[in-house]
Amino acid sequence: MKYAVFTARHHDGYCLWNTALSDYGSVAQAPGRDFVREYVETFRAAGLRVGIYYSLADWRVPAYWLGAKKDPAGWKAFRDYVHGQVAELLTNYGKIDVIWFDGVWPHKAKAWKSAELIKTIRSLQPGILINNRLDSDVEGGGVEQAGVSKTLGDFGTPEHQIAADKQRPWESCQVTSWRLWGYAKGEHYRSAEQLLDLLAHTASQGGNLLLNVGLDGAGKVPPAVSRSLLRVGKWLQRNGDAIYGSEKGDVTEFTTYGYQTRRGKALYLICRFWPYRNAVRLPGVITSSCRAKLLGFTRTIRVNQNASGIEIQGLPEKPPHDLFPVIQLDFPAGFSVAPWARERLWSGNPSRMTAWSRSRGTSVWADGKERPKGKVPMRPKANRTSMPGP
Repeated sequence: MKYAVFTARHHDGYCLWNTALSDYGSVAQAPGRDFVREYVETFRAAGLRVGIYYSLADWRVPAYWLGAKKDPAGWKAFRDYVHGQVAELLTNYGKIDVIWFDGVWPHKAKAWKSAELIKTIRSLQPGILINNRLDSDVEGGGVEQAGVSKTLGDFGTPEHQIAADKQRPWESCQVTSWRLWGYAKGEHYRSAEQLLDLLAHTASQGGNLLLNVGLDGAGKVPPAVSRSLLRVGKWLQRNGDAIYGSEKGDVTEFTTYGYQTRRGKALYLICRFWPYRNAVRLPGVITSSCRAKLLGFTRTIRVNQNASGIEIQGLPEKPPHDLFPVIQLDFPAGFSVAPWARERLWSGNPSRMTAWSRSRGTSVWADGKERPKGKVPMRPKANRTSMPGP
């Protein structure tokens, strides 16, 4: 992992830092510890960039539910409290790389004074990245992605889904469990294969993966999650070039086997499913030169260019390891993709398939030939010794 986002305050209003604006937090209450400071210092020392999650909501406060129209004085005091806490987090802990907002529903940016808040944030942390949850684009709230702004913030945050934001950089925020963000007894956890699939799928679409871990009551990563994360980490040690610093792949058809990412002049094929044969084709890829290798292995792999694309030859017939092998293709002189190979089934211009379908004729009959009206070919007599059929 390259960066983290720590939950400084969630919707319950409990503060995990030394706030002067409330006594409902980890410093004033039983723990007696400033967890934000411990997090920032520890993660910085480990070489990770640090982000802070902050929920604008505080479900304990009636003014949050009532809003400016029903409780003007209460709402103003509550909003000032929120702005003040954000300023604390961005003033007292050194450089912060990401501020990750949530809980804006059911109020709009004007009520929150989101533009003013962003101005304050930029003045305190000029290089910070701000997510896109400082407005509610759904009037009066809503249930699906309510609070996601189309204009405010630097990056998109699709939740529980992998959906590229066409306006800006984005990260998909997902959970390691089957259901909840926080820790719960009796939870089921996603396997290493499922977590790696989330990572590879997100990277193939050009996004980052923000993967939630709900620590248990002792502040520990649940053992099942730890085992899966360590397996994915080991995979990244071998195949990280296919993920880190990559951009959207999907240059040609490869969904039968897995995902594609690009980095410079390299194309990476992340194989969710192994072909179980020694060759695999990439249709429509045109190049004057291409080198191939299986990441983490010394086996020689050849590339053959033909009229329909390139064929990667010399693959082991069985997968070389149990988690998504990766084939790296290097194109020193670059490559292009035939127009017919850029489009996918169920998308693009459907007429492009006409020549292919017409090659067998134009009718619905097996031989493709038209029949005069009323002339239906007789079926051959059934072999009486065979099993009865329809």
